[in-house]
Amino acid sequence: MLEVGQAAPDFTGTDCQGRPFSLSALRGRRVVLFFFPKAFTIACTEETRHFRDNHERIQSLGAELVGVSVDTVKTQCEFAEQEDIHFSLLGDEARTISKAYDVLWPVLRVDRRVTYIIGPEGVIESVIRHEVRVYKHLDDVLRYLREHPLPTAGA
Repeated sequence: MLEVGQAAPDFTGTDCQGRPFSLSALRGRRVVLFFFPKAFTIACTEETRHFRDNHERIQSLGAELVGVSVDTVKTQCEFAEQEDIHFSLLGDEARTISKAYDVLWPVLRVDRRVTYIIGPEGVIESVIRHEVRVYKHLDDVLRYLREHPLPTAGA
């Protein structure tokens, strides 16, 4: 698992609007990157809904939200449509993003439930892990963003 202070590996993908996505394109902004095992499962749906329902709040605290699982892009897009998700959800069927972030369960080959908060310079600021208590990811993200505000332009 990657640690606080390490550079966040860049990656590319395609979001559910068919647009190319790259982490490096978000440089200069804070990113909340959350990994979850599988779309449409009970716990993953609950976690994603928590993020969906607080997406604007996360943005108001200065962060962009991105979700990743080992599902296909098609499955992620069906999940995004069903759950009315408007932040980037990426399918990582080839597991390249998951490997780069060292979040794959060794035998199951699905993502661990891990959230990385990445700073504007591309460095990991926080690592959040709760496999069972899915609501804790959002709680911990909001707490971190409130306690570590980014300086505003001109401040």
